[in-house]
Amino acid sequence: MAVRVIMHGCNGKMGQVITGLIKEDDGICIVAGVDAYTGIPNDYPVFETIGACDVEADVLIDFSNAKAVDGVLDYCAEKQLPIVLCTTGLSSEQLNKVEETAKKTAVLRSANMSLGINLLMKLLKDAASVLATAGYDIEIVERHHNQKVDAPSGTALALADSINEEMNHAYTYIYDRSQKREKRDKKEIGISAVRGGTIVGEHEVIFAGPDEVVEFRHTAYSKAVFGKGAVEAAKYLAHKPAGLYDMSGVIN
Repeated sequence: MAVRVIMHGCNGKMGQVITGLIKEDDGICIVAGVDAYTGIPNDYPVFETIGACDVEADVLIDFSNAKAVDGVLDYCAEKQLPIVLCTTGLSSEQLNKVEETAKKTAVLRSANMSLGINLLMKLLKDAASVLATAGYDIEIVERHHNQKVDAPSGTALALADSINEEMNHAYTYIYDRSQKREKRDKKEIGISAVRGGTIVGEHEVIFAGPDEVVEFRHTAYSKAVFGKGAVEAAKYLAHKPAGLYDMSGVIN
């Protein structure tokens, strides 16, 4: 039986990408959408608010905005409906609410829904255990379009965190070296942000050692990579017990 999805933010850019992807996948279907804007025709009923949605489902995918997250978390907690939370830019209070919601239903949250990025995080742990231990310097460069307001990106921080977790949180993050004139510390990860044009998303992780450089690079050419990850996450999360999940379970 196909996994039944409520698409929260169905008429946004990512909501429409996911709608198109699910149409081509027999293992999953959208049974309802939620969006304040209802001007786009869909093959499923669309409700203006999450509270008005009375359709039975197995999982909810949220690709909306931070202002709407509180309401959707309350809804999923009340219905004990698993939620794939793709919206970023959450406040510390909202992150606490995510953890509280996970006590009542399954919640999967990730800074980046791309399967490739999440595989990269796994590979970086292996690389760090060898190269960082050998004293290689670590730098991360991320590039995004000129409309992105946060810097560095949540994905760049997640990549740094994956390395730092492997190294028992021994590293500090440096975002700007212009204010001090001193030699680079061995226990730092430099994170640089580039903003320009229509770059969807590029992340480069550099391990620079004596006489050699090892680089890991991920490039997103369209938003479809994030939608595909969200769809696979929804299949994975449906019918899971309450708890906090991440994309590592989907990858594995």
